[in-house]
Amino acid sequence: MTKKIVAIGGGENGRTTFSGVKMPYELREIDTEIIRLTGKKTPNFLFLGHSQNRPEYEELYFNTMKAIYDDMFGCECKTIKRCELGKNRDYIKILVDWADIIYEGGGDTKSMIELWKDTKFDKILKNAWEKGKVLCGVSAGANCWFESCSSDSLKLLSNDPNAPMISVEGLGFVDAFFTPHCNVANESTNRLQHMKESLKHIDKVGIGISNCCAIEIVDDTYRLIRCDASNYGIEAYGVKAFYKNKEYFEEKIDTTNEFKPLNELLSK
Repeated sequence: MTKKIVAIGGGENGRTTFSGVKMPYELREIDTEIIRLTGKKTPNFLFLGHSQNRPEYEELYFNTMKAIYDDMFGCECKTIKRCELGKNRDYIKILVDWADIIYEGGGDTKSMIELWKDTKFDKILKNAWEKGKVLCGVSAGANCWFESCSSDSLKLLSNDPNAPMISVEGLGFVDAFFTPHCNVANESTNRLQHMKESLKHIDKVGIGISNCCAIEIVDDTYRLIRCDASNYGIEAYGVKAFYKNKEYFEEKIDTTNEFKPLNELLSK
């Protein structure tokens, strides 16, 4: 079966903030491609809000994604809640088998991966990937598919905006270090700088993806999908980074629409 991953660096999905502000919907081109990858006009969409640590946040996130995939695109949408993972494994497998798209949202990567491994949901996801389901997501939901990643989990867990970035082990479906929101570079959160520091300690290529951009990986090929990122004052982009002979290299990823060999991206 064809293996498919779409890892989105970031971007707004039309959510309404807790202060009542309606955010823009920035990721239409990426969502359209996720649906196209299934080969179906209206595929089954399974949402995971497992990077959210509060049930009410999970519910709000699901409703936001349902407004996209159901209301806009006509997909049937279901969700698996964090609290359900350790209870009925057969029910979980039925839902995963039903799904054509499995989408994890943004949030706390560290706690999410720990939950998946504790409940063995990571094994179910690997099986789904091998069966040709489209595995996708944004931020934490992009981090998870890679060998390791850059995460602001400490900031979320401690509610401290100055908490440092950390490296987190992912599921390892793609042998690289992933960094979402790589365009973010302020005093407390410099994503590309953290990737540079992290790569000193691992023999991997780093992949940084900006807001309004995704890397689409189909079997042994890849390409970037880009949306309008003018809200961030940039053109959406991806970065490849690595150390070679103790020297650090950082280069933009090709933005042409053609699929290219993945081994070229992952080699130094």
